[in-house]
Amino acid sequence: MNNSTIHKTAFFNAPQETLWAFLTEADKLGLWYHPARHDLEENQDYALYDADEDDGETALIWGSVLEWQPVSKLVYTFNIFPLEGVSTTVTWQLEEAYGGTLLTLTHEGVGDINENPLNLLMALDDGWDEHLGKLRAQLKNKEHQTPSCSDH
Repeated sequence: MNNSTIHKTAFFNAPQETLWAFLTEADKLGLWYHPARHDLEENQDYALYDADEDDGETALIWGSVLEWQPVSKLVYTFNIFPLEGVSTTVTWQLEEAYGGTLLTLTHEGVGDINENPLNLLMALDDGWDEHLGKLRAQLKNKEHQTPSCSDH
């Protein structure tokens, strides 16, 4: 059996447009994921960098945007050094749900790297959990930064 696809779902109290911005805009990607020098764009290559790296020249994650359906679906190739040159695919689906957004992440192809990819699958699974938690925290911070009626 080769079940090497990571699936994650999370609900966010934010509109799809806001989540889309956090998935594609360079200034927002660095807040919860990894810094980018440019916004992700349709049919373009991208690179994300390690925020702690001194020279900032070595990409941590890189690939190409394959599918671009603003505010509903983003698909890109996902490459990191531990994948040993095998390109995997990450799909983000955004759906309206109860006044917020249901975000579904699918990361495919990790099991293609070798005969026993469990350690890498577990590391990526943990990483996605961590990043989705940071995304949720950023969106909560954004929510609290919005002035309320009583602030006027």
